[in-house]
Amino acid sequence: MSIATLAEDAGMSVPAFHKRFKAVTGTSPLQYIKSLRLNQARLLMIRNSLSATSAAFKVGYESPSQFNREFRRFFGRSPEEEARKMKATFALLPPV
Repeated sequence: MSIATLAEDAGMSVPAFHKRFKAVTGTSPLQYIKSLRLNQARLLMIRNSLSATSAAFKVGYESPSQFNREFRRFFGRSPEEEARKMKATFALLPPV
C-alpha cells in the first residue's frame, strides 16, 4: 500500500491527500500506516506466538533491526518485552 496509490484512489494529488489525511486523522499517512503495521505485528506475536522477526516479515518489514527500532520507538519497549507484558496482562481469545 503506497501513499501515491491511496491518493490516486481518492482522486487527489499526493500533497493534497497528505494534507487532508493529516487534517482528518491528526497524523501523516506514513505514520498511520506504520502504526497499523506495528500493531498488527504485535497482535501476531501475542495471538500466534510469532517471533518478532517472523511478525516483522509478515507485516512487510524487510529488516528485523529496522522493525525493532520502530517498534521500540512506538511502544516504548522491545517487541519481546511488549509481547510478554501483553500476554501476562490480557487473556486473548484464539483467532477465529
